[in-house]
Amino acid sequence: MRSAPRATVHLLTLAAWLAGCASTPPPAPVGPASLGAEETTVAAQGLTEVKLRYSGQLTSPGAAVLEKADYELVSDGQVVQKGSAPLGVTLAPHAPTPFSFQAEAAYVRTPEDLRALSQRGGTLLVALRGTLTVRVGDSVRTLPFAASRPVRVPRLPVVRLESLDGARYSEEQVDLLLRLGVENPNPFPLRLDGLTWAVSVGGRKLGEGAQGKYDTVDASATGVYPLEVAVTKETWGQDVRALIAKGTLPYEVAGELTGPLVRVPYSLSGDVKLNVSR
Repeated sequence: MRSAPRATVHLLTLAAWLAGCASTPPPAPVGPASLGAEETTVAAQGLTEVKLRYSGQLTSPGAAVLEKADYELVSDGQVVQKGSAPLGVTLAPHAPTPFSFQAEAAYVRTPEDLRALSQRGGTLLVALRGTLTVRVGDSVRTLPFAASRPVRVPRLPVVRLESLDGARYSEEQVDLLLRLGVENPNPFPLRLDGLTWAVSVGGRKLGEGAQGKYDTVDASATGVYPLEVAVTKETWGQDVRALIAKGTLPYEVAGELTGPLVRVPYSLSGDVKLNVSR
């Protein structure tokens, strides 16, 4: 019996190898990951800045790694910050995996912007949006994300006169005790640089100064600053007896409240009825 030619054997071997390859399908490609449970929350808010936290759940049909989030922080329709947050979260197949990151930005940049927002009132919309980068083996895919929420607009503080007492010690001496209130209408603490004041009685300045340097007024609270001036012949003048004899004193207290992007001038005036001598 004669053996088959060598070329024929090679052809048969190649055909068998090709047939075997055709019978083994290539691995199916991994589909895209799905994103759910998106939420943006306020981690911290101040008069001029806000810190947002984005969270979500990512589900991948195959093993993958959520590498990073490239984001934009948006306030009132304007992009105020861009950045990238590294994540490095391992995704198991078909398992919803939670992840989160934070971003912080100034959402008020000028005193004029702050004044305009304060006058407008209400709420503004803040958001985090961008793309997630997911690595599956040697391939990289991106997935868009976005979540927003309303926050109360920042509001300027208000300077008020909490109380005013006039104690008459004699026909030539009255002590005035004023309590100035700094009202913080915001749901977050308010940092101050200072509160300047000047007190006048009957058109004549009796004293001036500053209070509250680097103080903080709690959320939705009022900080109170006492001031005391004396109406005497030395501070007011020779006609002080006639002024005190009227029983009421016309007064004015004026100055400026300052803080980060805050410039609030104030002027409060009226008449104070004198108490009896102590």
